[in-house]
Amino acid sequence: MKPEKIILFRHGESEGNVDRNVYNEKPDYALNLTEQGLSQAKVAGEQLVKLIGSNKSEEVFFYVSPLFRTRQTFEQIAKSFDGKVNYREEPRLREQEWGHLKSTDDCKAIDIARDSYGPFYYRIPDGESAADVYDRISDFMSTLYRDFDKVDYPKNTVLVLHGMSLRLFLMRWFHWTVEEFEKLENPENCKMVVLSLNKQTNKYELNSLLKIKNPIHNFQSPIKI
Repeated sequence: MKPEKIILFRHGESEGNVDRNVYNEKPDYALNLTEQGLSQAKVAGEQLVKLIGSNKSEEVFFYVSPLFRTRQTFEQIAKSFDGKVNYREEPRLREQEWGHLKSTDDCKAIDIARDSYGPFYYRIPDGESAADVYDRISDFMSTLYRDFDKVDYPKNTVLVLHGMSLRLFLMRWFHWTVEEFEKLENPENCKMVVLSLNKQTNKYELNSLLKIKNPIHNFQSPIKI
């Protein structure tokens, strides 16, 4: 059955969010949460329990990106639930691949080139474009729909992922255009983005505000499909 809510979390504050020089020492997948990030994730778990009105582990299922910072975020969120939380590590939710970066100068150069060319289409050297991530998010949704068909599927679905992959999930789900996607900013670390099922229409509505740059559509009110 379709869950009542699909809830998305960007990971908590990571080492790379506060100091890009860490990319000189660690690959992207190995970046850890900061102390602030761990605290944000703990609060996110409390907010999640409050939203769904229950801390029963059987009422929620998690899909988690395998990168260290998302796994650590999930571990903190899960502490708010009573009992073992069911989850699946889902590589298709990982962050956009940034190639083989060697310095913060590389990161800055890519940022400039991507913004100039267009964030959706620009492919990072030895890495991915947002369009590539969109394709694997689309593939993941096929798995998600099959899971929803299970008679014992929980009332709530939670995805713990990254800023770019979160935006692309919303783009794919709501059939937003490339231009609409490119107007959105990444949500803040551990911000909760909620999609609620409208039982009358049997479709999901976005119940969270999204930050935008120069709006071409009214994203400040919930978007309905």
